[in-house]
Amino acid sequence: MAKLFVIFNPAAHGEKSQRLLRFLESKAGPTVTLAPTQRAGDATKLAAQGVANGYDAIVAAGGDGTINEVINGFGVSGATLGVLPLGTANVFARELRVPLKLEAAWATLERGTTRSVDLGVAEFGGRQRLFAQLAGVGFDARAVRAANWELKKRFGPLSYVWAGLVALRDQKADVEVVAEDAGITSRGASVLIGNGRFYGGSFPLFPDAKLGDGLLDVCVFEGSGYVNALRYGFGALRGSHTKQRGVRYFQSARFTCRAMSAAPLELDGEDAGDVPVLFRVSARALRVIVPA
Repeated sequence: MAKLFVIFNPAAHGEKSQRLLRFLESKAGPTVTLAPTQRAGDATKLAAQGVANGYDAIVAAGGDGTINEVINGFGVSGATLGVLPLGTANVFARELRVPLKLEAAWATLERGTTRSVDLGVAEFGGRQRLFAQLAGVGFDARAVRAANWELKKRFGPLSYVWAGLVALRDQKADVEVVAEDAGITSRGASVLIGNGRFYGGSFPLFPDAKLGDGLLDVCVFEGSGYVNALRYGFGALRGSHTKQRGVRYFQSARFTCRAMSAAPLELDGEDAGDVPVLFRVSARALRVIVPA
């Protein structure tokens, strides 16, 4: 069996967390090393440590935010990622068809195969961060900023509904998107970027996306306010949003987002900073264990 370096958060309380800890401790041994985090950002440091120590796969035991921290720890080094989906939405795991049940996900680590997928790259504020599944600028990112950890722990996916209402009330300036390779300039209240198809769980917001096509899919929602939010939301649920009035959908390998005033940025469902930001693709830069 491959040598696994498992990064997880041991600080969470509750029966579910205790079951996870007992499960991981039962797997620890010569080929499985447990690497508990203590604070935000530790997963990034631990992932870099695991790669430096020669482990075959770095396992992110958590949600999409944990995966994001881990991939930013080993970057485009060619290291292999394993996923134990324990988060609120687990969008990347759903995209890869990694089982959401712990035992089945572990079996995938043991008996799965390795697939190479693209990584998204965001350059902003003089730094660079990677993302595995999705990014957002504007309304979506404001909702992510409002949905803090305590809220997500208490209400799960419903926390984003409340945060979305807060973000609608606090609507700011539009975001401008310029994709020179696609010859597109667009502007909207919310810009969503997908490496894969799914957003917010298993909603195929980016129907043409493929994890290995060297492109990012961009969905610009031009209108703001409660009425437009409901209209776009119902369209997304029916899979007809890309044909709606006020929605622009395209693909690009490199584009920028900027705004006249401060506009937040989220990567893999985690608050990352503010625009301006350059998005691009690092093709086939991530190896990940998926079901055989």
